[in-house]
Amino acid sequence: MNHQDNKVAMVGTPCQIIAAGKMNHFQDVLGESPVDIKVGLFCMENFSYHYLNQLLEEHDIQLKDVAECRVEKGHMWFYLTDGQVLKIPLKEAKTCMRKNCEVCMDYTSELSDLSVGSVGSPAGWSTVIARTVKGMELLKKAEEDNYIETRPLTDSGLELIKKLATQKKEENQKEIKKREAVARPVLYRRFITDKQFREEVAQCQFEDLKADVIDVGTCVLCGACEYTCPENIVKIEDRKPRIRGQCPPDCNLCYVACPRTYLPVEVASQDLDHKPLGDYLKIVSAKASLVKGQDGGVATALLNYALSKELVDQVLVVDKSSAEPWKPEVKLTRDTDDVIKASGTKYAACPVFKGLKTMKEEL
Repeated sequence: MNHQDNKVAMVGTPCQIIAAGKMNHFQDVLGESPVDIKVGLFCMENFSYHYLNQLLEEHDIQLKDVAECRVEKGHMWFYLTDGQVLKIPLKEAKTCMRKNCEVCMDYTSELSDLSVGSVGSPAGWSTVIARTVKGMELLKKAEEDNYIETRPLTDSGLELIKKLATQKKEENQKEIKKREAVARPVLYRRFITDKQFREEVAQCQFEDLKADVIDVGTCVLCGACEYTCPENIVKIEDRKPRIRGQCPPDCNLCYVACPRTYLPVEVASQDLDHKPLGDYLKIVSAKASLVKGQDGGVATALLNYALSKELVDQVLVVDKSSAEPWKPEVKLTRDTDDVIKASGTKYAACPVFKGLKTMKEEL
């Protein structure tokens, strides 16, 4: 069986969803993508695992003693195994923020089929944005089969999401202009046509990806470059992609798949920069009565519905490492219990597409 014959549902941050969208769009170049359903998360920023660990140590806390972590109400909250709660102002926690997040213009995963986040809905509920016909159908069927329940999003909830999304776009647009003023190019919001994209990146190899993305601090560590490399010489072993060999002539697959190189307007319309929530068909509040998860367990319930009803063969999720406390670890699974175990945001970067690479190597 070819690995692309497997249909996969994935959950990811906006940058990871952009990479999946590019891989879906450029299948004639990259090969058929197994990602069939994209569940995106609301995301204001992501954090460095190393620096987050250091921050907690400054407060005499070890990551192994953290039972749950949340970002809300202007603070980062750490719920400890002994029942205590540590809250750190986001202004302080942002010293751990990964620099690529400062140029991201997407708060609500605008290229997903369904977007899920806690903002805008009551405690114990999630906000769900259906963006595609496929996403609408999944939402509808999951509710009909009692995996989730929904109710209308309040006007105040909608306005809050729009406010935060607009804030992210405006602040990060300023950061993009600031970087470019000192000759640090930010390519991914330079919208060009599909035809222009193919011409522009025809000769771009890993050395160009390194110069245009990695060295200027916009790499998101999604793992798309490692996954798409046909020579298996691009590796993410620590904090950034590296190459262990020589690119063959005319191979530009890593550059094509990267979410921080150019974005063709056929993948993400330039209008999205001026739409707080992007394009969508429906927006609701939802919760999953059968799943105990973060903010209503809706993302978990939707993924498990797709798996249980055989809409997909496997699900790509991010769990916590058993060896290093709270370090995110990608898992590709057919087991709904694995999906439940992986529920909850990890708040640190994870090369999610490594999971697809493992599947490709095994088949």
